Amino acid sequence: MPGSLEPLDLGVQIPYHFRCPISLELMRDPVTVSSGQTYDRPSIESWVATGNTTCPVTRVPLTDFTLIPNHTLRRLIQEWCVANRSFGVERIPTPKQPADPAVVRSLLTQASSETTPAPSRLSALRRLRGLARDSDKNRSVISALDSRGVLLDLVFPANAPGSDDLSHEALALLVMFPLAEPECAAVASDPVRVGCIARMLFHPSIEVRVNSAALVEIVVAGTRTPELRSQVTNVDEIFEGVIEILRSPIAYPRALKVGIKALFAMCLVKQTRHKAVAAGAAGTLVDRLADFEKCDAERALATVELLCRIPAGCSAFAEHALTVPLLVKVILKVSDRATEYAAGALLSLCSAAERSQREAVAAGILTQLLLLVQSDCTDRAKRKAQLLLKLLRDSWPEDSIRNSDDFACSEVVVPF
Repeated sequence: MPGSLEPLDLGVQIPYHFRCPISLELMRDPVTVSSGQTYDRPSIESWVATGNTTCPVTRVPLTDFTLIPNHTLRRLIQEWCVANRSFGVERIPTPKQPADPAVVRSLLTQASSETTPAPSRLSALRRLRGLARDSDKNRSVISALDSRGVLLDLVFPANAPGSDDLSHEALALLVMFPLAEPECAAVASDPVRVGCIARMLFHPSIEVRVNSAALVEIVVAGTRTPELRSQVTNVDEIFEGVIEILRSPIAYPRALKVGIKALFAMCLVKQTRHKAVAAGAAGTLVDRLADFEKCDAERALATVELLCRIPAGCSAFAEHALTVPLLVKVILKVSDRATEYAAGALLSLCSAAERSQREAVAAGILTQLLLLVQSDCTDRAKRKAQLLLKLLRDSWPEDSIRNSDDFACSEVVVPF
């Protein structure tokens, strides 16, 4: 076998035994399988995950799927990288080893044992949280060991209130995993647990408040039964707590991301949208709209559109002087989805009040809508734009009507 493969663009050859036999790339985390062959961890994991049960090189059946880190080879690769730094080769970092299921099981047992001292239980939870942060694989290992049930019992102790620190640490770990529908239902159907979440939304620690909002989103989104979802969203304090999180300083950006996910999930429950309006959602959303990143801005605008579908929401947004100008400005600026939601919200606002129509025209909506109709945006966005054009036609300036004949919308418009 040759000592090296073809030269790279870097002007340096990678030694053959430093390359993964599957990917032919420089190994970053070499591991040895039961056949004695060494592969890069992601490559051999993908090989096994697709149903293969043999060694890729020798074709010998793998009797054990344990991957043993090849520390010696990794150190040799790192030394080679350092020696060839002048050719642009970067040293590979020492990889963190995946969580050992036996260790994870032991930590879960330690955390859940009521006879174990509280500091030791807290330490076990913190170690688990550290492992969960390291990689998706670690989270899969932790989740596979019934960790969610253990963590739910720690967050919501059944008999007597436990340590607040223990409960909050368990909460921080719990929200790193999706919950199954029965687990979401078990939370949503229990008034005591719902009340506990509501209280944590007003905890002095911003991290506890944000993690509580994350749990609200997980539970509401993961519960299919409308009646159970409304048991969570029917609590005034939950809306108030989530909206207060959205008012948090930008220095804690996770608050915005988690807060808007939770608020959007709750506003999907039609029966309780009025509670979001009563808690001040309209003003908060308009005030923070410019602070959201793209994906979160889409959720925020979708939430605005949902709330504009009820009279109280329309009135609340119409009262804010910046609502209409901001929605007009968003059209064709953020994304197709954002444009669609903004157009839908404007359609509701302008249908409800002539004042909003005048504000939209003054903000330059005519030009935006004409561009939108000609764009590659979604069909639903275009239908909403056509409805808005018809609705606002009497409010257009005279010269705008004369100059827009080529864009006159059809009399037949698909309803929203």
